Amino acid sequence: MVKHQPLQVYERQLCLSCLTGIYGCRWKRYQRSHDDSSKWECSWFFLLCCSFLLLLVWSYFWLEILALCHIVLGQQLNLYWIHKIVVLAILLTTITGVVFIDDFWQDEWDIVIISLQFTGPFLHIGALAVVTALGWVIAGQVVRVERSSELKLWGHLLLVLYLVPLFISSPCIMDRSKLGPRPTVIGRRGAPMLAPEHTIMSFSKALQQKVTALEADVTISLDGVPFLMRDRTLRRTTNVDKLFPARQDHDASFFNWTEIRSLNAGLWFLRDDPYWTVQYMSEKDRNRTANQTVCSLAELLRLAARTNRSVIFSLRRPPLQHPHHQLWVSDALKVIQRSSILPEQVMWTPDWYRKKVRAAVPLLQQTSDEKLPVAELKERGISTLTLHYSQARAQDISNVSINVYPVNEPWLYSLMWCSGVQSVSSDAPHILKKVPNPVWIMSADEYGLIWITSDLISVAIVIGIFIFQKWKMSGMRSYNPEQIMLSAVVHRPSRDVNLMKEKLIFSEINNGVGSTDELSGYTGNGLDTYSRDDICTSRNETLMTT
Repeated sequence: MVKHQPLQVYERQLCLSCLTGIYGCRWKRYQRSHDDSSKWECSWFFLLCCSFLLLLVWSYFWLEILALCHIVLGQQLNLYWIHKIVVLAILLTTITGVVFIDDFWQDEWDIVIISLQFTGPFLHIGALAVVTALGWVIAGQVVRVERSSELKLWGHLLLVLYLVPLFISSPCIMDRSKLGPRPTVIGRRGAPMLAPEHTIMSFSKALQQKVTALEADVTISLDGVPFLMRDRTLRRTTNVDKLFPARQDHDASFFNWTEIRSLNAGLWFLRDDPYWTVQYMSEKDRNRTANQTVCSLAELLRLAARTNRSVIFSLRRPPLQHPHHQLWVSDALKVIQRSSILPEQVMWTPDWYRKKVRAAVPLLQQTSDEKLPVAELKERGISTLTLHYSQARAQDISNVSINVYPVNEPWLYSLMWCSGVQSVSSDAPHILKKVPNPVWIMSADEYGLIWITSDLISVAIVIGIFIFQKWKMSGMRSYNPEQIMLSAVVHRPSRDVNLMKEKLIFSEINNGVGSTDELSGYTGNGLDTYSRDDICTSRNETLMTT
């Protein structure tokens, strides 16, 4: 053991040099240390672990690429068992995450269908390009292994992609001459991306973006004052937890107007920065934001009257124990009648006591958030529907005026524009202001030309791939494995060369080559021609030598 000790020490030093050199570029002995690592270096180790986890997930994407390479080269697929376990773990984690998200986002899955309507033509071309490119892999498999199962599956998929445009229906595939006017934009809770929602500042910012109307959510206070509040409680958008900590979870309607007015409705916006826009605010706007208070319905109506804008609001009924549980509609009507706004500039949404409301203020625009038959809408005097974007259908739009909410993205705004929507309620009027035209629009003839052209190009590429693969494999079939190995051997006589040549000749004899003349003439390494007697002699000598 004593003899081998220096060698073991040397191996340990070499291993240590490699570790410290590769990890920290510390190749010299005096740079190494057994002291405790600093907190700074420990933090970098934590970042290294996080990066490793991300790269681990990313590496399994490359494993998929490697699997396709195996198929291209005709190799057997044999995934390592640890990789199989990790792939299953990632799959189960993903499925669990989707199920978990579905509980919170169940009502928003319709956006997937709507986005497919907008991106369908482009997704079709992209999918066609990918499946056509896979033809190289399929053709190699079919020509090399002569299996048709993959070819049938791939052929059916390609055929479906050739015909799928027959089932693609997008509102933006239309004649430009039939495109309706640009939908007007309504400031939903003002401009909540630029200022705290439901505040005078938010509505003023919306007016600066040239909105045609202001939308708000109205609640009745304990003493009968209609005020603007979206949530059931005051906790999210005010500092109620500091002024009234014991009542922060109470319903907002159980606070009187004096208490509500004392709350700050802007500090939360600076603190939470819900839309990551605070950093772009000027110092003046930040100071103004920090001093915002809860807005009443009367203040909103005065602002709308002064700027000649319409107002649309939804009214939330107070709880059963509330003193104004039966008077909530009357409280809102009184504020409208006492304000200076014209009745026809107010869009009334609540369906409760609608006949009473129409009798009290006949010129109010009656709107509804419920899809009803056209005859019933006319009977109730409803001229406009306010619907979620997932509920807006072409057949509804053609029969009645539609306002769609929430529309915050240019692509969704473009889709609603092509659908014929008259107005949209948006949290981002400053973004939609920059959309003078739909993102894309094309006629049915233009799309048909693109469809047929892409299909013809795909067919031509597929035929070319199969012809090339057939030609390539036809040249390789004139060689067997022994010939390919023999051609790669160093050009000098050796025992291995003789063995390979012997196998080559016997394999060709077994394949039906019958005459010695056909076997003669091979001098790939400068050796003499073989005859049948030479073959037997060489074989016997080889066996004796072995």
